[in-house]
Amino acid sequence: MLPDIQVLKPNIPVKLNRVGVTGIKKIVEVDVRYRRPVILISIFDVFIDLPPNLKGANLSRSLEAVDEVLDSLTKKPVKRVEDLCMEIADELLKRHDYAERSEVRMRSELILTKKTPVTRQRTQEVISITCDAIKARNGYKKVFIGAELYGVTACPCGQELVKARIEEILKDLKRDELRRIIDSIPIATHNQRGKASIKIEVRDEFSPRIEDLIEIARSSMSSEMYELLKREDELEVIWKLHKNPRFVEDCVRIMAREVVKRFEKAPPDILVIFRQENEESIHQHNVIAERIATIEELRREMGGDV
Repeated sequence: MLPDIQVLKPNIPVKLNRVGVTGIKKIVEVDVRYRRPVILISIFDVFIDLPPNLKGANLSRSLEAVDEVLDSLTKKPVKRVEDLCMEIADELLKRHDYAERSEVRMRSELILTKKTPVTRQRTQEVISITCDAIKARNGYKKVFIGAELYGVTACPCGQELVKARIEEILKDLKRDELRRIIDSIPIATHNQRGKASIKIEVRDEFSPRIEDLIEIARSSMSSEMYELLKREDELEVIWKLHKNPRFVEDCVRIMAREVVKRFEKAPPDILVIFRQENEESIHQHNVIAERIATIEELRREMGGDV
């Protein structure tokens, strides 16, 4: 019989919180109502904890768990990726009887077709879809689904500086004429390519649609991005972008407000994670804003202002 080194006692008896395999690529087919099934090229990371008396985990069992669960559940399109990830988490605990906790992460790219704002040209947008599932033998479990996408933001601070310079240059105009000019045209400022991310907890009684998360993230920035733009479309995007300046902090707060509005019947202790990262254009650094809160905490902070 071949030796099983993993079951030996380690030289240093310390528990490990996470041992596993990352970068497992699989095709997942999702059943979307009223449309053809969506094909997701997905990457799975799977983990278990390891007690202090074992030298290593049998990681081939983790690969087998992903393969067998995916094979059994994807013979036909799955309804919800969160059910798929939790099924894998269950199977990991069955196959690793020494583990107390399992964790599954799924990352997929979803390609959506949309139309440009003026000429209505068909173009594509790439959205990152995520699912995180945690399962423990004591009954604890938690599942999140999320969406991450790119957009554009315009800096309000830089815009105010440009506006002050314009007012100085045109100081000989009458005040109402100057105000009409400034209010009518978009004022120049520097821009950022922004990445909005939102994750929300999922339960049996609360299962938000991924489309809602995409819409919330997309609407939080100054303007959408498009792969293809005709001149008329480009003008419309630039105009909207500079008439709608937003800080990185604004984007996170807008996502939080929209979650409270859209999911008004959600359980109060549902956890939500917001993150916005902007790649600066005139600076060498990036800027980030984040918020982790329950829906009830957000409701209390906003009061009736939603």
